[in-house]
Amino acid sequence: MSAPAIQTKHWTRQEYDRLADAGILSPEERVELLGGEIVTMTPQHGPHSAAIGLADAALRKAFGPAHWIRIQLPLIVDPDSEPEPDLAVVPGSPRDYVAEHPRTARLVVEIADSTLERDRTYKSPIYARAGIPEYWIVNLVERCLEIYRDPIGSPGQPARYHLSHKAAPTEIVSPLSVPHVSIAVTDLLP
Repeated sequence: MSAPAIQTKHWTRQEYDRLADAGILSPEERVELLGGEIVTMTPQHGPHSAAIGLADAALRKAFGPAHWIRIQLPLIVDPDSEPEPDLAVVPGSPRDYVAEHPRTARLVVEIADSTLERDRTYKSPIYARAGIPEYWIVNLVERCLEIYRDPIGSPGQPARYHLSHKAAPTEIVSPLSVPHVSIAVTDLLP
């Protein structure tokens, strides 16, 4: 006798938000909605937390006061996903997003150690499908910065980034939205 296949519930962003509003999902649970699945977020270790602080400082300097650097806050990217990237650069200030979370970002940054594979293969297509022009992974495992640009996708095909590059700690990078600004990759690594 074979075991029946496990069936899971596909959650929409509206259902996910209702779970949070009802107190069923609390902020202490540290979960996010990715492609209709409620996914637990891994605990942060020292290097991960330090890298968030380093990236925050570098991005604040690069983008200036006309942008809000959101740290681990939700982005509304599609009806089935509400990720909470480690950092997201959005235009404006916190007051611009009182009514709802941003629906896009100029740049999304994930800090990856134990989540590296998930950030590459699972989150990247979600951000590409949302049309986020640039996605960075501060790769703590290989001590580099992975840069993904130019989201593409066609009907029936999964979205992805057309361009990718692994920048070594010795390299200097410029975000697409502020090409005149230089950020040393080493400044993002703890």
